[in-house]
Amino acid sequence: MPSTLYEIAELPNGDVVLRKVDDEGGEPLVRLSFSAESLAFMGEGKFEVAKAMIEAGMEAATELADQDHLDEFSEGLPEFEKPILH
Repeated sequence: MPSTLYEIAELPNGDVVLRKVDDEGGEPLVRLSFSAESLAFMGEGKFEVAKAMIEAGMEAATELADQDHLDEFSEGLPEFEKPILH
């Protein structure tokens, strides 16, 4: 099964996006737009901040998907038989 590659890129308008590498012209999966004030504060760290924000969002989405899967798995089980996630 082929894996999909993603890239973090800057658009001509200054927005930072997460998009599929092979999806030229397609809608980005994530778009970050920073205010002039936040850009002045971050200085050269714009991409580091954007990368951290995207990674945090992906981690949160993965946790939500895992929780949904766990909820489906344990549906109908008595409370004492439900798996515990730590």
